Amino acid sequence: MTTDTYAQVPAAALTGSMRDFRVPGGADLLGRTEGFYRWQDLRRQNGLWPFSRATEDGPKTICAAQDDSGNRMQGVNFASQDYLSLASHPEIKATAIETIERCGVHSAGSPALVGNTSHSVSLERKIAEFLNMEHVVLYPTGWGAGFGVVKGLVRSADHVVMDMLSHSCLQEGANAATNNIHLFRHLDNDYCRDILAKIRAKDKDNGILVITEGLFSMDSDTPKLLELQELCREYRATLVVDVAHDLGCLGKEGRGHIGMQDMLGKIDVVMGSFSKTFASNGGFVASRSRAVKEYLRFYSAPATFSNALSPAQAATILKAFDIVDSLEGRMLRLELLANVLSLRRELTEAGLEFYGDPSAIVCVKMGSEGLARLVSRRLPGLGLVANLVEFPAVPKGAARIRMQVMADHSEQNISDAVRILKTAKTEAEQELESLGNEAQPARRTAA
Repeated sequence: MTTDTYAQVPAAALTGSMRDFRVPGGADLLGRTEGFYRWQDLRRQNGLWPFSRATEDGPKTICAAQDDSGNRMQGVNFASQDYLSLASHPEIKATAIETIERCGVHSAGSPALVGNTSHSVSLERKIAEFLNMEHVVLYPTGWGAGFGVVKGLVRSADHVVMDMLSHSCLQEGANAATNNIHLFRHLDNDYCRDILAKIRAKDKDNGILVITEGLFSMDSDTPKLLELQELCREYRATLVVDVAHDLGCLGKEGRGHIGMQDMLGKIDVVMGSFSKTFASNGGFVASRSRAVKEYLRFYSAPATFSNALSPAQAATILKAFDIVDSLEGRMLRLELLANVLSLRRELTEAGLEFYGDPSAIVCVKMGSEGLARLVSRRLPGLGLVANLVEFPAVPKGAARIRMQVMADHSEQNISDAVRILKTAKTEAEQELESLGNEAQPARRTAA
């Protein structure tokens, strides 16, 4: 499309954010949702709402999808989270089919009652062995595991000290558990130490939970885990590390940054999700204590009051761990890393910048929300399925296109994606310039 095609885009569709509607006012709880919908629908009507899309045949490297208005698109897929391409692996599919034939499709109970199956019990043991931790609690979603471990362990007089970029599930868990929440600058362990020292100077009796991630998904970077664990020892705090995005897909043995930093079995609590690498919904919390496991099973609401993983989910995750922990898994990680490095190299050659260190997440810098939305609008028509990420998920003025790499992506897939992204950005920059200053509010440019 030419720039002229988009000449009438309203400025309001290029500005504002979901943060603006997070705390609506008024007595009418239902009616006050209208403000968000009007803003959302303005973006939708102008082709600037790229969320809530649905794939037609699963997360393959080339896929057909449709947006929430039913508009169909097809192209190379860098939007799905299937890092080792296990979602369509023949052994995974065969395991799911066989388990459904034998056990049905539903767990029909919470893990606290009779929702466990032989598959979930075996999965708990496998994860414990994989992480060199003794005990594991399973959750029906990764989000539930993150929320549940914080809310399950922390009480109102306790403190949560967390990296400011920690995932929503961890932040929501903290907000639900206590008002004593302290955020430290991203990856700044010295800042964390200062906070811990100040807390312990005033409160020697209550608990402190320190939270970070093995790999931060928006910036693709990682903390120094040994330093954080030693800080926790020094100040009688407990460390939780979320390994959702690196476990299974990074490191020679697939143990993610915990393994790469020689911290296997040395972190207090490890929490993770199966939905990025292990071909299923679900999550887990691992510790070295049977007491912690039993306490979370009965005092962590997402585990206690949610139905357990279905037999097919538990069985397929278990099979995915077997693959990850095999020679085939090592080869898949090498293929994934080769694709990641290839994508980063081609982006650089195309003059496109990205965030962080090599991982399955390659976030390409856009800058302003308006520019990023205009880029995102062009991608489906050009044949690329990728995700727009904007404020408040990332800082204002640091919008990005998030590329999620799979082991099965081909060199052609990567070259096509970079070419499309470069074309879309060039055209969007021209369009934004033609729209003038009203579509370009004051903003901070991405660093």
